[in-house]
Formats: sequence, structure tokens, C-alpha cells
Amino acid sequence: MTKGIILLAAGGTGGHLFPAEALAHELKARGYSVHLVTDSRAERFAGKFPADEIHVVPSATIGSKNPVAVAKSLFKLWTGLRAARKLIGRIKPLAVVGFGGYPTVPPLLAATGLGVPSMIHEQNAVMGRANKALAKRVKVIAGGFLPEGAGAYADKTVTTGNPVRPAVLAAANTPYQPSLEGQPFNLVVFGGSQGAQFFSRAIPTALSLLDESERNRIVLTQQARPEDQDQVGSCFAKLKMSPDVSAFFPDMAERLASAHLVICRSGASTVSEVSVIGRPSILVPYPYALDHDQAANAAALVATGGAEVVSQAELSPERLAEKLKAALHEPERLAKMAEAARQAGRPHATTLLADMVVAIAGAQGIAQFKGVRA
Repeated sequence: MTKGIILLAAGGTGGHLFPAEALAHELKARGYSVHLVTDSRAERFAGKFPADEIHVVPSATIGSKNPVAVAKSLFKLWTGLRAARKLIGRIKPLAVVGFGGYPTVPPLLAATGLGVPSMIHEQNAVMGRANKALAKRVKVIAGGFLPEGAGAYADKTVTTGNPVRPAVLAAANTPYQPSLEGQPFNLVVFGGSQGAQFFSRAIPTALSLLDESERNRIVLTQQARPEDQDQVGSCFAKLKMSPDVSAFFPDMAERLASAHLVICRSGASTVSEVSVIGRPSILVPYPYALDHDQAANAAALVATGGAEVVSQAELSPERLAEKLKAALHEPERLAKMAEAARQAGRPHATTLLADMVVAIAGAQGIAQFKGVRA
């Protein structure tokens, strides 16, 4: 017999679902039944998500200025709100937790309207639009990078960090080993699909500007879109390099653990994983994000000394080559960055989030969590 049901609400993308999945595992280990409410996009993740039941509730985003489109979205949101109220009335969850994305709006509005204890988790340093719309109504706001003691909801915000995968927690046990002069230098480059496209052009050109002796030290793992891989492979062949190039690496956590330097975008999950493992990085925020959340995420790690941040517009091949050259010859600096990144990591984010959920489910307040650091 379970202790009761916890309802998790998340948009149907990996960025929203993965932290919810980590929390679900922890809550189930503590004896709770977990239900997930999301949208139809989440079906591809359903096999991995440890939910006892998965519910799809209608929702929509109001991003159009077309009056007809806005009216359709509002009707869909109203339909979703009615469905969410019916769902919550039937399963009677002890608490509802939202992880962002427009599909969380109807369940959280329904829960707060019915008086069910509710909280949201925001991955990024800048709150997304769905969470911003819900922040006033919920009891607690957990943040991956949100600062405590600041902002409109400082009194109920706790910086927990972002839950990371078990493989990342295991990789965090690998200490950083600097690459000394003449030794192999493991370079890991990855990003989202657009990030991979930019890096597919920038990295080979930058490496071509290094001395041959420097280039020969580099052992490269690079993410590249399938349509870019032939071109990337041809560029590296001209440089007499044989990197591992793929659209997906199932062992990315292990590759990060062996990295001497990481070059990547600064999405919330990426920054969280790099900091938990503790590796020096050059962060290149995605420049077209509506809320500039990646730039804010990067700033959070840069402030600790664990990373450098360079805007995409300023990252010419020549500048990137200069940074790679410096990294190859400054092992002590990179080791200090690795330690600073590790100190900024929050490996206990999932545990703290679960503690908070249990607290609000038991009608406790947030006071016991203020000042807690994962």
C-alpha cells in the first residue's frame, strides 16, 4: 500500500520530463504512487518514466496575435482545465508538482483552485512563461538556478539545483586528471540540434589553426547532426584526425567524466551535469532563446569560476583556437576550473526536491528549507 499519490505535471520535452523523471524515481522509492500529466509529445518517453499512470490533458500556448488562433488556444486551455479538475478530483493527489511547459498550466491551475498543495520547479536562471504564470498561486518554487532571497517570490523560492541522471552521479565520482604537456587532451563538444550545427562548422576550423603538435594531442568527441556528419568527417580527415562524431552518445556521462575540457551550450540540464561531474567548460549560450535563459544559466557557473562564457557572435574560429591553445598549455588553470565547477554542482537536488514535496503534502511550510544547500 502506497503513502498516497503525487501528481507530476511536465511539458512533453526532455528538458521538462527528465527532472520530473528523477523526482518520480525518488518518490516511488519513498513509498509514494506517482502519476504524470503531460501532453501527447511525451509518449516517446513513457517507457522510461516510472509513473503508475500517465494522463494527457489538453493545453495550448498563446503565442499568436491572430484573434482566431488565440480564441482556439483559450478554448483548449479551458477544456484542459475542466479535464484536470476532473482528474484531480478522481485520483485525489497529496500534492501536484509542475516542471514547466504549457501542458502544466491546466493541472496547476486546477490544483491550486481546488486547494491541493502545489509547487513548481524551474530549471533555468530565468523563469519560463508557464512557470511565471503559475508562480503566484503555488506554495513553493524550487529552482535549478533561481537565486534565493531575490525576485518577486523570494519568500517561497528555494534553490535546489536540477535533478541529474544516475549515470551523471556515478560519473561525479571520477576525479579530474589534468592533461600535462605532451599527453592526450580529451575534448568533448556537444549541444542541442542547432548547437551541434554551429559547432560542426566552428570546431574543425578552429582546430585547423592549431599547431600540428597541439592538434595531435586532442582526442575529440563531437556531437553533430546526421546531415552534418559527412562534412564534419571530411574536414577532420583533411586534418588527419579521427574523432568520435555522432548525433547521440549513450555514454555521454562517462565521456564528460574523462574530459579535460567541455565546449557546449548552456541549457539548464547541461550546466547542471557539467557542474555535478566537475569539468571546466566553455559555454556558448544559444543566441535565439526567447528569454535568454541559457545566457543566465551560463552566468551562474561563470560566477563560481567553473566556466568561461563566449557569445556565439563573438566566437570566431580564431578566438576559439586561442582558447583551445591556452587550455592545452594551462593544466593547472583547468584543474582549478574543474574544482570550482564541482563546488557549484548540486548532486543532491533530487533528494531535496523530494523532501520539499513530502513537506507540502503534509501541509508543512517552506521555512525548514530556507537556506538549505544541496
